[in-house]
Amino acid sequence: MMRTVSTPELNPVSYVVLGLVARDGPSTPYELKAAVARGIAGFWPFPHSQIYSEAARLAEAGLLTEEAESAGRRRRTYAITPAGQQALAAWLAEPSRERPQIRSLGMLQLYFGEFARPEDRAALAAAQIEVHREMIGRYQEIRAVLAARGDRPWQLRVAELGLAQVTAIIKEWEQLPGVQDA
Repeated sequence: MMRTVSTPELNPVSYVVLGLVARDGPSTPYELKAAVARGIAGFWPFPHSQIYSEAARLAEAGLLTEEAESAGRRRRTYAITPAGQQALAAWLAEPSRERPQIRSLGMLQLYFGEFARPEDRAALAAAQIEVHREMIGRYQEIRAVLAARGDRPWQLRVAELGLAQVTAIIKEWEQLPGVQDA
């Protein structure tokens, strides 16, 4: 069932939903949530509960169609419409100039490092190095899966960018005075 209403203001979660449905075909919100967890959440975290309301909102606006099961779990499946494809294409045609957002409690603690003991700064660096090495492992897993698939070159490139970023961050934490002595 497709309804046409005035086009709503779209936000990044709108484009996540449109992009995933365009890529994967008709999807339930649960399938969209799983797709976000496998890739997007690593560089664009947001509450997954937004997927459910956003998919319904985009269907109401005519950017997705919605088909609900009449019995059983009454799952809703969404498919992209031509208007949704146009909205996604228009967004992709406008390169983002938004600065990346970094939210790191470790960096916040380091910012006030002058008030910490040297051994506490070294422990912070060691903890951050460990966390980022775990992230490298996750990026490597994602990269291996995507490389084996061979059909998602742009998602593979994002995994490679994430891997490069985390590797650079580890190098900087390792350069912190006192870390090599700890």
